[in-house]
Amino acid sequence: MSEQSDLFPAPAPKGPALVASKIEALRDQLNQWAHAYYVLDAPSVPDAEYDRLFQQLQALEGAYPDLVTPDSPTQRVIGAVMDGLTPVRHQVPMLSIRTETDTEATGAEAFDARVRRELKLAPDAPPVEYVAEPKFDGLAMSLRYERGRLVQAATRGDGEVGEEVTHNIRTIRQIPLTLPKDAPPVLEVRGEVYMRRADFERLNERQREQGGKTFVNPRNAAAGAVRQLDSGIAAQRPLSFFAYGVGEVEGAEFATHFELLEKLRSWGFPVAAQVQIARGATELIAFHQRIGAERDQLPYDIDGVVYKVNSLALQRQLGFVTREPRWAVAHKYPAQEMMTRVEGIDVQVGRTGKLTPVARLAPVFVGGVTVTNATLHNLFELRRKRVRVGDQVIVRRAGDVIPEVVGVVPAPRAGYVPNFRMPAQCPICGSSVVREPGEVNHRCSGGLFCPAQRKQAVLHFAQRRAMDIEGLGEKLVDQLVEGHVIRVLPDLFRLGLSSLSELDRMAEKSAQNVLDALQKSKRTTLPRFLFGLGIRHVGEATAKDLARHFGALDAIMDASVDQLLQVNDVGPVVAEAIHTFFAQPHNREVVEQLRACGVTWEEGEPQEGATLPLAGKTIVLTGTLPTLGRDEAKDLLEAAGAKVAGSVSKKTHYVVAGAEAGSKLEKAQALGIPVLDEDGLRALLAAGA
Repeated sequence: MSEQSDLFPAPAPKGPALVASKIEALRDQLNQWAHAYYVLDAPSVPDAEYDRLFQQLQALEGAYPDLVTPDSPTQRVIGAVMDGLTPVRHQVPMLSIRTETDTEATGAEAFDARVRRELKLAPDAPPVEYVAEPKFDGLAMSLRYERGRLVQAATRGDGEVGEEVTHNIRTIRQIPLTLPKDAPPVLEVRGEVYMRRADFERLNERQREQGGKTFVNPRNAAAGAVRQLDSGIAAQRPLSFFAYGVGEVEGAEFATHFELLEKLRSWGFPVAAQVQIARGATELIAFHQRIGAERDQLPYDIDGVVYKVNSLALQRQLGFVTREPRWAVAHKYPAQEMMTRVEGIDVQVGRTGKLTPVARLAPVFVGGVTVTNATLHNLFELRRKRVRVGDQVIVRRAGDVIPEVVGVVPAPRAGYVPNFRMPAQCPICGSSVVREPGEVNHRCSGGLFCPAQRKQAVLHFAQRRAMDIEGLGEKLVDQLVEGHVIRVLPDLFRLGLSSLSELDRMAEKSAQNVLDALQKSKRTTLPRFLFGLGIRHVGEATAKDLARHFGALDAIMDASVDQLLQVNDVGPVVAEAIHTFFAQPHNREVVEQLRACGVTWEEGEPQEGATLPLAGKTIVLTGTLPTLGRDEAKDLLEAAGAKVAGSVSKKTHYVVAGAEAGSKLEKAQALGIPVLDEDGLRALLAAGA
């Protein structure tokens, strides 16, 4: 349990005076949090923390009913009308439903047992029929239609009085402005305004680019958009809507809740596809488990499911208690956000060299597991969220996603706490840490030497377009690195038959094949070797340009930034990356060891000012050539200075087409671009030579 539990410990205090004091403290805290959530659209604690304190208050008030007051959070829906928005009194109150926080099967069983008890059903009576649906994490909304036209949209507010937001709701394309002729003359549709996850991510990205406020979660973003005075702002935020019920209705009757939802669907309202009828506790449990398994793949956030008695007659018979219907319950899933304390901030080095600050946390149960670490992404994100050691923070974990710190819970710090700073040297290998201009990520520059990057370095080095070491796949590399058989790239060429054949699923013949492939790969080309080193920003084309310009590896390793800038298509960022890489003694040592192991290539004279025969030409390859492989043809063209593109455009000079050429050939013919076969390609290369 995280430390925030000590703020309001669960055991009830002894004595009426202490109980009254505890109840008052709980009410004050819940009201503060609810005001931030419902009124300011700026939640300050996770829902699970609010629910925990709310249940404590319910338990104390249940044990001491004389202390219950009408203004207690347990007796009303908390909300307020925002300044500038018109109050709207709901004809039918918009009350919340009871929350079942037992995330296991017993939550559904307890609700079904309670319903059967209230209905006085015999043990052998048929199961009660329910409607089960997702519990959306958005903003409750009332849509009032008169004579088939949307005349008013209002938030829930305090359940009795909400805010008119019709001007903003009209911007949501999923909400019909007019209804079919068979719709009743008065229809109040209840539902949820929400924001899809992908839309939320795009909104936050745009906010960051524009230097604006980013949002904590999709619910916060949706609520903020709905309650704007300017509908132009709401129109810029991608909102969605699901209908799940009705309020006031004139001129229509329904027998069941499911029938009502199907009618809403026929009138043009979106209803969640997951909604289904469930009979008895067994089918409720199955629904809860199925939606829970699908939860992380849904395009929108949910925090549970809702069960409602299907028969509207039975709903009326069951009625309400205080602010909640007896005929419905929300059955939660394990909280995806919880509160805990930052005990330290460490740095992890990823397999690509990226340095990530990680919050070391007081253990907290979130997303179904106990979490002790959460990512802070990068230094800039850490500073933006103002996270420091000792802070109470909100941690989020959804499915298999890496836990992250969402934000800091506002509270005064006990004293001065220094800002976190990125280390100047890699904590794993001691190489210099660099950050390129315009980049947010810090990186270790010891790519060939750093143990954290070892697997990535080996896999990149061995790939087909680099050293082309056949058989050296990810599973084998995992065994070699994790078993400390290879620590640096040159160790690949020191492998013996016994060390390989002793590995899992590696027979002697397979081991010999890998050794043969390693031996064959020693004879390579300078561009392939350069590309295989994994220098940041150095792809195949840049590696070829470097080899062509300098002619020899030593000249590239010793080149200054200014000299590197003379290479075709090498700009300041790439030049700095190459210079930094070869300035690291560790990297130079690895290169020398590879040479000592027999890795070799042909070197030539520098071609600094030479003009290649196909320089400036853009050529597209498509289909299968009779004798030349795609990579071989690409190498020949690039060696002659041509740019090999992946798509045909008006800027394409030639298209080389083989068997089964598809749409690229058709587009070339439509644009009148010359089309060559393999013989034509060879003739073009020969003419250029």
